[in-house]
Amino acid sequence: MIERESLSCSLVIPFFNEVESVTSVLSEACAAMQALGRSHEVIAVDDGSSDKTRLHIQGLMMHWPSLRVIAFDRNRGQAAALLDGLRAARGSMLITMDGDGQNDPADIAAMLAELEDTKTDMVTGVRAKRRDGWLRRRMSRLANAVRQRLLHDGVTDSGCAMKVFRREVRAAFIPIRTLYSFMPALAVAAGYRVKEVAVNHRARETGVSKYGLGVMLWRPILDMLGVWWFIQRRYEEVIPAVLS
Repeated sequence: MIERESLSCSLVIPFFNEVESVTSVLSEACAAMQALGRSHEVIAVDDGSSDKTRLHIQGLMMHWPSLRVIAFDRNRGQAAALLDGLRAARGSMLITMDGDGQNDPADIAAMLAELEDTKTDMVTGVRAKRRDGWLRRRMSRLANAVRQRLLHDGVTDSGCAMKVFRREVRAAFIPIRTLYSFMPALAVAAGYRVKEVAVNHRARETGVSKYGLGVMLWRPILDMLGVWWFIQRRYEEVIPAVLS
């Protein structure tokens, strides 16, 4: 069994009713992580799926020993699945991606190299050629512009799920429903260095988006105001000197 301290990388992928894509997504992700030649784990978080997503994940575990599963008894939302997965992760480098097949696990190697070759704590993806509908892309650009102006995180595509960061950055995250979009802002507010790199983005071939345009509009606005308040009230954490 791999010791906790010896793991190099942990990949966390939330799933909710993705029975049509979960096998291909996890097979591709596990193969990409294995190709890194590092000690690793892939954590699939089943967010209370009502289809056979969990059974498909469990079936893959016999083929990929590095695969772990966390299963919720009810749907708690993408942010809860992501945060619980990150808290259970044992790697010194943490990686996140979506479970719908639109992210490309082949980008992980380059993102890890960027993280280790530069003085950076988090590398977040930018979907340069985004394969979503016009309205969704337009709303995303507007949301990113407003977020940058208010939170000053310097990130142009915070909603991209492809992120790689050092383990210590995890402590900067707070449990909010649209966590993906504010991970860079929370990291920057905690004093970590964030960099963007272009990543591949693929058209969704199976299933449907679990997040409608209405949810994409009002939930991020509420959470953005909450994050702004949190950042304004945050104090700088330092390690106190021990006096003998």
